[in-house]
Amino acid sequence: MRWWKLIGLAGLAGVAATGVVTARAERQRRAYTPDEIRTRLRDRAAQAGAKAR
Repeated sequence: MRWWKLIGLAGLAGVAATGVVTARAERQRRAYTPDEIRTRLRDRAAQAGAKAR
């Protein structure tokens, strides 16, 4: 039954690591100014429109 504890600890470490990655991505996302976001969205829309043709 000891290996169940190890599996539980590994799962807990995985959840914590996922939280760290998510928080880092959120900080990077919020670092953009509204103008930068608007420009990036327009660029993506233009690329998507070009690929659809």
